[in-house]
Amino acid sequence: MTDIVKSPAVQALFDRAAGLNEPGGYPRLKVVLRDLLEALATVIERHDISESEFWSGLSFLQKGADEFGLIAPGVGIEHFLDLHMDAKDAEAGLSGGTPRTIEGPLYVAGAPLVDGDLTRTNDVNLTTDEDDTQTLTMSGTITGPDGEPVKDAILHVWHANSKGFYSHFDPTGAQSPFNNRRRIKLGPDGRYAFRSKMPCGYSCPPGGATERLMEALGRHGSRPAHVHFFIEAPGYRTLTTQINFGDDPHAHDDFAFGTREGLLPVPERNGDEARIEFDFRLQKARSADDEDFSERPRAAA
Repeated sequence: MTDIVKSPAVQALFDRAAGLNEPGGYPRLKVVLRDLLEALATVIERHDISESEFWSGLSFLQKGADEFGLIAPGVGIEHFLDLHMDAKDAEAGLSGGTPRTIEGPLYVAGAPLVDGDLTRTNDVNLTTDEDDTQTLTMSGTITGPDGEPVKDAILHVWHANSKGFYSHFDPTGAQSPFNNRRRIKLGPDGRYAFRSKMPCGYSCPPGGATERLMEALGRHGSRPAHVHFFIEAPGYRTLTTQINFGDDPHAHDDFAFGTREGLLPVPERNGDEARIEFDFRLQKARSADDEDFSERPRAAA
């Protein structure tokens, strides 16, 4: 088999393609692209990828571009980012707190901000549409690394409806804006509580790029029932996480690799109601950047 990736000519090609010797541009982008080019070339060489296979793969990516936000978790890259950040935390001596896990592509900015201070209200309802499934009640506390209540936190919550569809992405068009989506402003005691209608697990869009890729890999494309969260608070690191329902058939077989130990509560089901008690623990922010969200592109209503 040929072995030309490390040859001077190919190395010079990649240096030039990445603009390493050009004065303009962004230095970090140049070195990252340079490594990506060599990594891709190494895969092509190692597996003797043909011209037809290369262009077929590129065509798949072009046609499936609108599902990249789902393909990334489906092939484990989004989970790897979590593992990478965990490893950096461990190296820095940071430990504890609620595990982070994947955000997924279905957050929508601008959800209604509601009063969730439990000294003033006990009725934060995420669901605005009629839904005859079980009522889900979730409650708990948000504390810091020393167990202190986190003051003035904002809890972002979003989840699917009982048919497995998210508002703003529902192919039936049946849901009202921001159904099952809220930002909840908590009080000084860090306690939260909300109710909604029980979400359902779901599969990736039928006939789409993600489903075709999963089929080609011999894998399913299903997720368990789950609820997503962002938590932001002054002085604390913003947390991106979600809970998977521990009694769902796919709880330990999530195609998007969102399952993590410590994030698998089992709802206490009783007739038409289900209840989850779940506490969050944040880490202190080390810089202003820790209090911000990542710059991931997100939908906005």
